[in-house]
Amino acid sequence: MNRSRARVRPSVRLAAAALLVPLVAACSSNAAPSVAPGSDTAGKNEDRPLHVTVAPTGRQAAAGKPVTVTAAGGRLTAVTVTDAKGRELTGEVSADGRTWVSARKAAPGTAYTVTAATRTPGGTAGTSRSSFATAPADAVNKVDWRPGAGSTVGVAQPVSLVFDRPVRNRAEVERQLKVTTSHPTEGSWGWMRDWSGKDRVDWRPKQYWKPGTKVTVNAELNGTDSGAGGWFVRDYTTGFTVGARQVVEVDLDRHHLTLLRDGQSVRRIPVSGGTPGGEKRSWRGTAVLMSKEGTINMNSETVGLRDAYDKMVDYSMRLTWSGMYAHAAPWNAANFGRANRSSGCIGMSDADAAWFYGQVRPGDPFEITGKDTKGVVAPGNGFGQWNLSWADWQRLSALR
Repeated sequence: MNRSRARVRPSVRLAAAALLVPLVAACSSNAAPSVAPGSDTAGKNEDRPLHVTVAPTGRQAAAGKPVTVTAAGGRLTAVTVTDAKGRELTGEVSADGRTWVSARKAAPGTAYTVTAATRTPGGTAGTSRSSFATAPADAVNKVDWRPGAGSTVGVAQPVSLVFDRPVRNRAEVERQLKVTTSHPTEGSWGWMRDWSGKDRVDWRPKQYWKPGTKVTVNAELNGTDSGAGGWFVRDYTTGFTVGARQVVEVDLDRHHLTLLRDGQSVRRIPVSGGTPGGEKRSWRGTAVLMSKEGTINMNSETVGLRDAYDKMVDYSMRLTWSGMYAHAAPWNAANFGRANRSSGCIGMSDADAAWFYGQVRPGDPFEITGKDTKGVVAPGNGFGQWNLSWADWQRLSALR
């Protein structure tokens, strides 16, 4: 009886072990397919460990660099990189499936989650997750836009960005600026110093806009280092529509202006420009109507003319940052159509100014001619870029 039991136990153990072997193999996710020894396919379909690397790393990573995901021992099939607000950094997997690089750069002070879908040589799909965060910006650069979103502007209106802090990496910033138009329009960016002393970049078309053109501007600046001035930490976008073709021709020698609409004269108005022979002269060249400011106080001390005037002025239409306006000037009525006796502005009667104010819009060009003037309006003094030839304007791009 005892000898019989002793013979059975080894048999049971061997049988149990034989049953366990296939079960263990079936539960393994890395099991290699059966390959006959000496076969040409031996080793080619083995499922080796797959390793995913993400750069940058850490909790205080440097911003301003693309996110790079690399797979070793397999392929990337998809990668998603999102910040805490769900905004995604898009990118593409390389043809060999080994790398993925984001199209945008990591922004400062932002936490990112990286999810990578993978596949091993043996066909096993997997997912790798990781995260990193970038160090906050030491300084932030902000942007002031013109024109405003949803506005309708004149045919000479440029896109204008004025930066709160200096921009040293101009080429890098300019690459992030995109202008899309509903009508094919050739144009270029140009860098300048704004009248305020700040760095500024404008986009103007080669010629006046075609009326009805819809314009969209995207500045994908988030994560861009402007240089000594700090980082951009957001994107900007705006859109506007170009209105009717209106051109204001101002003849200071003959003392009148003419409003042209679609090439046809709408009305001629007698005016008086800046007094010849000194700092009270008007500018000539093309000035663009910047804004319609209504009734404002004009004080000569703000434009370096000491105590020449201090008046409340109606129907004020700004043409330059340096203080040249078109406006109502009833105190100068004796000189309308006869002589230039203003302090630099283009004055007209109350009735003419009221009508004219209602007709023009920001972006309309004022083409000013006259012998005794200060010179042409500079690009940064309002929107004076139209006084440069197309070739000269293109040279102001950081990408030329």
